[in-house]
Amino acid sequence: MDIRGSTALVTGATSGIGRATAVALARARARVIASGRDVDALASVRDATGGTSVAADLGNQADVERLAAAALDGSQAVEILVNSAGIGWEGPFAAMPSEKIDDLVAVNLLGAVRLTRALLPAMLERGRGHIVNVASIAGHVGVRDEALYAATKSALLTFSEGLRYEVQPSGVRVSTVSPGVVDTEFFARRGSPFSRRRPRPIPPERVAHAIVRAIERNRDEVVVPGWLRFPIWLHGVWPGLYRALAGRFG
Repeated sequence: MDIRGSTALVTGATSGIGRATAVALARARARVIASGRDVDALASVRDATGGTSVAADLGNQADVERLAAAALDGSQAVEILVNSAGIGWEGPFAAMPSEKIDDLVAVNLLGAVRLTRALLPAMLERGRGHIVNVASIAGHVGVRDEALYAATKSALLTFSEGLRYEVQPSGVRVSTVSPGVVDTEFFARRGSPFSRRRPRPIPPERVAHAIVRAIERNRDEVVVPGWLRFPIWLHGVWPGLYRALAGRFG
């Protein structure tokens, strides 16, 4: 897909992967609509991209509908949707507050699904569009003390796979980008910093670059960094060995 001149809506654009992606798409000469909850941060993204912004909480269905209506109300059709908004929580699932359960499912999964549903019909009608769902390595293999977060990302991967088959004849494309550990504020916001020695965090700009390339090259599934495809492969072909290693090394 030629990104130049396309209109791209990026959620979670106030920080981390979302902000880096909004900037990368603007550099690729897309017209960027940035969305997030932090109004002040959105103003900074507007300055960095030369685009527009809509404040919205993807955990709120009314906000999702308002965001979709605002995006579709412009003079240009939304041709690229990057569902990057996401929140995390780490700790034993038995100790997880019930409101956090609702928040993770609403933002990480339902927000992306509802926004995709709102924007997809116009893409299908035009026979042109690209949807990128930002998942996680956790969605492929599961992670200790992040059971629900991993489950929301796994569901997003499966949703993307099924939708890809459905819309492929129309000319609309669906990509998933699964990062490993990314050097963002995500870990502080989830309640605990990243403390493992490996894998080493990568900059959000690296993930943004992978998202742009996925759009340009119509790539179905991208893992960043690429070496993380090995544990995904091992989990699929030799799950017993993978679980033994995960149990020992984390």
